[in-house]
This record gives sequence, C-alpha cells and structure tokens, in this order.
Amino acid sequence: MNHKTYTVESVTSGHPDKVCDQISDAVLDAYLERDSRSRVAVESFGSHGLLVVGGEVTSEVEVDAGEIAQKLYRDIGYDDNLKIVTNIARQSPDIAQGVDSGGAGDQGIMYGYATIETPEFLPRAVALVHKLTKGLEDLRRNDAECSWLCPDGKAQITVQDGRIGAVLISAQHIENIAQEDIKKILTQKLIAPVIGDVGGIEILVNPTGKFIIGGFTADTGLTGRKIMVDTYGGLIPHGGGAFSGKDPTKVDRSAAYMARFAAKNIVANGLARDCTISVAYAIGRAEPLMVHAETSDGQDLGRMVSEKFDFRPQAIIERLNLRRPIYLSTAAYGHFGKPGLPWEEVISL
Repeated sequence: MNHKTYTVESVTSGHPDKVCDQISDAVLDAYLERDSRSRVAVESFGSHGLLVVGGEVTSEVEVDAGEIAQKLYRDIGYDDNLKIVTNIARQSPDIAQGVDSGGAGDQGIMYGYATIETPEFLPRAVALVHKLTKGLEDLRRNDAECSWLCPDGKAQITVQDGRIGAVLISAQHIENIAQEDIKKILTQKLIAPVIGDVGGIEILVNPTGKFIIGGFTADTGLTGRKIMVDTYGGLIPHGGGAFSGKDPTKVDRSAAYMARFAAKNIVANGLARDCTISVAYAIGRAEPLMVHAETSDGQDLGRMVSEKFDFRPQAIIERLNLRRPIYLSTAAYGHFGKPGLPWEEVISL
C-alpha cells in the first residue's frame, strides 16, 4: 500500500485491553500445553477491580483460569487486588460438527500483508511504533532512572508525505515527577534511539498533563479491542475477527497467520515489493470461498498464492504447527514481524 500520510499506534503490555488479550492467550496456552487438541475461545473483561474470564472450551484437561490471570496480572506489573470471576462452558456441538470434519470454525474474511519497506516486512511506522511501546516497558523494567514508569502506556506515529511528522507517547507514571522531566527523559532514552534524528518532528508526551491512574483502575479492558495494533495499523483492511484467546481451528486467527506467511514469502522471495492477501471462509467448509492476492501497483498474484499455499484450516495448522502454546508471546506488541513465530519463517518458493 502506498500510504504517504497516515497514523499508526501501539500500546504497552499494561494497557487494559492488552492485559485482557494476554490473559486470554495465557489461558489458551495452558490448555494447549496439556492437550494440544483443545478447542478454546476465551474472552477477558477487566473493569475497576473486577476481571471476568469466560468462553467456550472443549479439552481433555482443566486449567485454573483465575489463577493464570492473577499471576499474569502481577507479572505485567500491577499490584492491586482483583475480584476474578470465571465462566467457561463447552463449545457448541453445532459448531463442533463442522470443525470435526476439517471445516472452518466460522465464516469470515482474513487479510495478510507484507512489504519490503523494513527488515520486519512491515510498514516502517508500524515497526517503529511497536519499538516505542516495547521500549517503554523495557525502560520501566530495566532502567533505574525510569523507575517512575508504570505499566500502562501508548504510542502513536504520524507520517506526513512519507516522513515522520509527529510522535506521541502517553506513559503512566508515579505522582512525584514533573511532566517536563518525563518528556526530556523519554525523548533522550526512548524516542531518539528508536526514531533517530528528531529534528522537525513534533513530540508530544502525556498531552493531558499527567497520566497517574492507569490499567483497570482508569479504564475497562476487553479481549480483541486492539485488532489494528495487532496487525498492520489500519493500513490494509481487517476482516474484524480478533486473535487472542482462540485456538488455531478458528480461522480468524490461523488464516490471518497463513495470509501473512504467504504475503511475507511472496515479498521475501523477490516476487513483489508488497503483497496484500485476502481469504474468506464458510463455517464448516474446508475449502476457502476466496483467496486473492494483489500488489499496490495492481498486479494479481492470486493464482500463484493458491498454487503455493494451502488455506484449508487443517493444512494451515499442520504447515505452521499451530497446536503449541506459543500464543502469549503474540498478545502484546503485534502478531507480526517477530522472529521465531512460524508464520514469520521465510521459505524458498
């Protein structure tokens, strides 16, 4: 996609929506670790001292979702007490009968994208904005001079006519630090190292004037509410289905990963400078209703992608080896561009 002016955002692992994504994926991983055939659809909702973990699971094992959630909440960096309610039931047999035969677990449209623009095969601003928020967490955890940082936070990058025009950081902090000191420290230790020359760039840090109250104390959180942060920053379409808390029989997740795998390998093999792939499914049917691939200059690569990549749900699971507890690592700072994930592997075409 040839976007000259756009804005992308990322959030830290302590953002309330991302806390919920991580809890949902931690529960998923716990099931897959003990029963790789588990079918899991878990959602989390946090609000002002309350955390609800609910959904549908079919598995040979049981896990303590509440205990998993409490531990992860502490690991992220929060120390307030949550009232945790869990409500997990079995998957609907009407859905299960279609999945049992190898069909898709739901209808829907999924997208994948890659570009030659960065080593991560992501748009430059998308790759950079995740480095800003991950950098906030790294400073909080590892830099004694930034011990005033707290878990919640966000970042935004605005690109104007192809160059970075503005950088926004919202960083939760303790009370006894001046905003001018926060801006100075974060510009020096975070923004400049990530962005490079900040001359001519508008830098905004905590534009409300302070950011002391964060997490579930300040705002509600919900699994699946940061789908643009999880993917490509809104620069390509999104089918609307979230990823976290869903096992790989859910094509919302697995087909989006396969579409990224295919798009990245088209670009990495020098067949295009960028590639957008879209795929659509009918519930209970294995063969996708559509597989389409195109470049920003209008080249149609659909036939090539269909010939080289199998988008049937079970084929995706097997090709990417998705029945493993690998999902918590995806639940913050984007699902794409990270080394070691199977859909990021480069193969020869």
